Amino acid sequence: MTIRRLTTAQALVAFLARQYTERDGRRHRLIGATWGIFGHGNVAGVGQALLEAHQDMPYLQGRNEQAMVHAAVGHARQSRRLSAQAVTTSIGPGATNLVTGAALATINHLPVLLLPGDTFATRPADPVLQQLEVPYAGDVSVNDCLRPVSRWFDRIVRPEALVPAALQAVRVLTDPAQTGAVTLALPQDVQAEAYDWPEEFFAERTWQIRRPRPDAEALAQAAAAVRSARRPLLVAGGGVHHSEAEEALRAFADATGIPVASTQAGKGSLPYDHPCDIGGIGHTGTATADDLARTADLVIGVGTRWSDFTTASSTLFRHETVRFVNLNITAFDAHKMAGLSVVADARAGLEELTAALGDHRVDAGHRARYTSAKAAWEERVTAAFTAHDPDAAPTQAQVLGALDALVTGDDILINAAGSLPGDLHKLWRSRSADQYHVEYGYSCMGYEIPAAIGVAMAAPGRPVWALVGDGTYLMNPTEIVTAVQEGVPIRMVILQNHGYASIGGLSESVGAERYGTAYRHRAADGSFTGPPLPVDLAANAESLGMRVIRARSVRDLREALAEARAADVPTCVYVETGTADTVSGPPGAQAWWDVPVAETATRPSAVKAREEYDRQAAARRRHL
Repeated sequence: MTIRRLTTAQALVAFLARQYTERDGRRHRLIGATWGIFGHGNVAGVGQALLEAHQDMPYLQGRNEQAMVHAAVGHARQSRRLSAQAVTTSIGPGATNLVTGAALATINHLPVLLLPGDTFATRPADPVLQQLEVPYAGDVSVNDCLRPVSRWFDRIVRPEALVPAALQAVRVLTDPAQTGAVTLALPQDVQAEAYDWPEEFFAERTWQIRRPRPDAEALAQAAAAVRSARRPLLVAGGGVHHSEAEEALRAFADATGIPVASTQAGKGSLPYDHPCDIGGIGHTGTATADDLARTADLVIGVGTRWSDFTTASSTLFRHETVRFVNLNITAFDAHKMAGLSVVADARAGLEELTAALGDHRVDAGHRARYTSAKAAWEERVTAAFTAHDPDAAPTQAQVLGALDALVTGDDILINAAGSLPGDLHKLWRSRSADQYHVEYGYSCMGYEIPAAIGVAMAAPGRPVWALVGDGTYLMNPTEIVTAVQEGVPIRMVILQNHGYASIGGLSESVGAERYGTAYRHRAADGSFTGPPLPVDLAANAESLGMRVIRARSVRDLREALAEARAADVPTCVYVETGTADTVSGPPGAQAWWDVPVAETATRPSAVKAREEYDRQAAARRRHL
């Protein structure tokens, strides 16, 4: 047997550089690059290995460990989970900074490989710098925080343990039903230890991404349920995109006439102008989709995990005999809502369900109702997008309207948190399958800028927009420096409203009176009611190397967005949309969301909010 003598870190990098995925005859490099910030826990191991292998494994320098994971996740989503990236950190704070990003990846079922350094396996000194001492266990380190947010976790305490661990890690990364964050914790002494590796470990491996077909009996039952339904509705989730099932969904909709609503992750599964597309569903959905959901007697969930935003906290689907058919690649999600479980790949399942239905089509009355409702909603969208005074400061909805008038199907919009996801889900007109990129599984502030970098690397040449509120910007602007260093021409739009606008509105609705949600000086009474803070986010972005264009009016905004779209360097459009109290103008929530309100309170606002809460909660039901 031929052997190769390498350190553990060198062997891991060499192994990762030779892993591939394949689906539908298309082959992809699995780990295309490794993000890293070096410290004493990885600089002499993984860092040295990346230096030696830089031609086989590109290295990307990040500024914040959490942000590096976000960038890798953005890349994986844009790559339809067929390609991923690795992230290496030191021990201690570098490793614990990975936790939020790992949770985001796992919740969204997106692959990322985490390679945190770890304390010494041989324990030559105990404790070492940044070591967490646990009185009841000697084998615990801070990396154990990553266990509950990882789909696979292992600690490589001996070089030879890397072989099975690395294979298991790649198995999980490439499994569409299990994928998420995968963690290989690497003690710093083991990283640098040499070992005689079998040459076969470094052979190219191609991992086939499976498309499991539905069980014949489950498929027949699903088809019978669709045929018997009078008011069916399909809800498209993120699994449609992961499976590249958009054309199969279009064929299903064309054949049956069944209306298609979408979750945040599933938006864009049909283009907005398809006759069957009725927009977002749930708390942030359209009136068209939510009204249809309330009267639907059958709901077909494709690739969705039925989060509370989608179900309006179990108050949305109100028909007394409503039943669910769940087409999902995981049995865990397919069983939800007491649905008929069809465990299959989204594309394969939709293709077979369409064939099983034959010439079945919903009645003309159902189609006429949702077509009319969709047209009425589009009029409301146009009204929210339209600015009647081009010299006035734009509302948030008018910012989206200006983008809507500019972009094509090539553009990609990225957002994650604040009030923008609600406006986008209700209003945005998706022109292509991958244009709408809103991370709402974890809704993590600070995701947008690093994710835009990862997306732009996966889709070179396409205009990529990070839509960022001031609260999100202050959470994580560091990767602007990375975009400048790597020459990645992301476009960023900062919407400055001097506070947490989304939580401010929520606070008001639950009787908390917007307390602590505005960026203002403290007034004499201790409240945050003074003037806005003298913070200049545009100047901050410019100081980090970004080109910045300030837009003070709708007219300025239109020109600035066009200039940014044509730019070949990282460019920011900065626009003030008013204070945190400003109402942006889009239609309000069309469905409820359960945020518990104080059951006892002295302030009238909270008492009134509790009365409304009890009224809404009374509509909640268990689907059994």
